[in-house]
Amino acid sequence: MASSTPETTSHETGGVVAEVSRPPGRRVGVAVLAHGAGGNRHSLILRAIAAELCAHGLVVARIDLPYRQRRPKGPPSPSTAAADRDGIVAACATFRDESTGPLIVGGHSYGGRQASMAVAENPDLADGLLLSSYPLHPPGKPERLRTEHLPSISVPTVIVHGSTDPFATPDELTAAVALIPAPVRVVEIEKVGHNLNPDRKPTAALTAAAVTETFFSPEPT
Repeated sequence: MASSTPETTSHETGGVVAEVSRPPGRRVGVAVLAHGAGGNRHSLILRAIAAELCAHGLVVARIDLPYRQRRPKGPPSPSTAAADRDGIVAACATFRDESTGPLIVGGHSYGGRQASMAVAENPDLADGLLLSSYPLHPPGKPERLRTEHLPSISVPTVIVHGSTDPFATPDELTAAVALIPAPVRVVEIEKVGHNLNPDRKPTAALTAAAVTETFFSPEPT
């Protein structure tokens, strides 16, 4: 009898380090997700979103960015951000053939930001973006917007945002989204901050539903 649960395996080849979850049935697409500045591929938000996406038929690769592969703790350095984007590009190339369906790239906070920059630099990298808690500006510094690349994003984008996130108010995010010429769907999670509280809120389920409705219609069965 075939298994009804996803299979998750580790991948450590060619500079790409990931946990890859594969659905037991038809593979409708692929998602490559990168962690936030203080996390790694095992972070709660990535595991929660991966589980829901896999339940919707996606192969999901949760990757460690190159800076995290070099050291287990600590934040990334601006001087190595380009190398982190290269790591995202390598991961997309590694896992693209897991399905003939769309490839979606993104991640949480810093990981999502770097993924969005990689897509802005290379529109053929992926078919869509999934950004959770996009860090629009440092907390308390709304004048330092991270929006320069947004007008160069040409793929459909799903953004999951906590209503009390100090990295962007809902109004600030709305203004930033207007800079993206491609279709954008914003999922706002009420009364949560930057971590999106996936263990207490339906964050992952709402994320997967938005991804399904944005990239797969009708919903895969």
